[in-house]
Amino acid sequence: MDKYVLPGSSLEVSRLIFGCWAVVGGFNWGPQDKRDSLAALKEAYDQGITTFDTAEAYGAGASENLLAEALGKERNQIQIASKVGPADFLPQDLIRACERGLKNLKTDFIDLYQLHWPNPDIPLEETLGALQLLKQQGKIRAYGVSNFGVKSLETCKAAGAAISSNQMAYNLLFRAIEYQILPRCVQNGVPVLCYSPIMQGLLTGKFTSENEVPDDRARTRHFTKERSQSRHEDEGCEALTFDTIAQIKAFAAELNIPMGNLSLAWLLKQKGVAAVIVGGRNAAQVKNNMGTLDVEMNTDMVDRLKKITEPLKEKLGPNADLWQTDSRVV
Repeated sequence: MDKYVLPGSSLEVSRLIFGCWAVVGGFNWGPQDKRDSLAALKEAYDQGITTFDTAEAYGAGASENLLAEALGKERNQIQIASKVGPADFLPQDLIRACERGLKNLKTDFIDLYQLHWPNPDIPLEETLGALQLLKQQGKIRAYGVSNFGVKSLETCKAAGAAISSNQMAYNLLFRAIEYQILPRCVQNGVPVLCYSPIMQGLLTGKFTSENEVPDDRARTRHFTKERSQSRHEDEGCEALTFDTIAQIKAFAAELNIPMGNLSLAWLLKQKGVAAVIVGGRNAAQVKNNMGTLDVEMNTDMVDRLKKITEPLKEKLGPNADLWQTDSRVV
């Protein structure tokens, strides 16, 4: 497994990172057997994944607890990335949140601590100061951000903050960060960690039409605002989305490469991308995802996939918030 050294630190993350949200089940994921969750985490480590991304918000600490239970004995061999929610961005609240995370994870330090979403109501400079203090105290090794747009990134830069990463939604069906955010990250030397890289199963071919997608997975702006769990006001672009999926699927079949592996491999070829965060609800799914490392992605393949997905990129535009018309990515 190749590694990527995050700037402002000595932290080496694996280029495939295990995402620890789905293993808690519940909202958006459905029922989950704890035995499957533990097996998935252990399989990821056995397959060479050394970086695990979690958050207190994932199951109110349950995800952090699972990670500690599954891989606590391997603590010195893995890197833990966790997140603090925007409600805890006041310095004293952020420090308390970090302490909760340390307790949940049963560890003395968090390798990468990330601001989960922007919070315009709290001065970012104060929040960054608390992160720097935690780093000086050795409670975190590095800090990053998630869902930060150009304005917030520039505030970080002006404050002299050593931002090590920006975690963003990025995949073949959602390329919004390519308009402004990804170029600015490249310019500022802030690598991107990609979440939702297979679009909650859409890029594995799991669903063949919009009617097959349950409402809790059809909350994004790809789908009509009439969906029961929608929080946006967009009309959606369901026909275009599934036409795009069909073209990707056909190209993957032509190459004899699983669609999900092809989609993940494409992301790893994008300039500015440090790693891709992909989950797995059981050991078998983890093994399937590892096939990504066997994909030999050349320039023609990269360009073909860009061409296939360009109309959808243009339709959805530069709003990097998957779920809301009034973007929280600022």
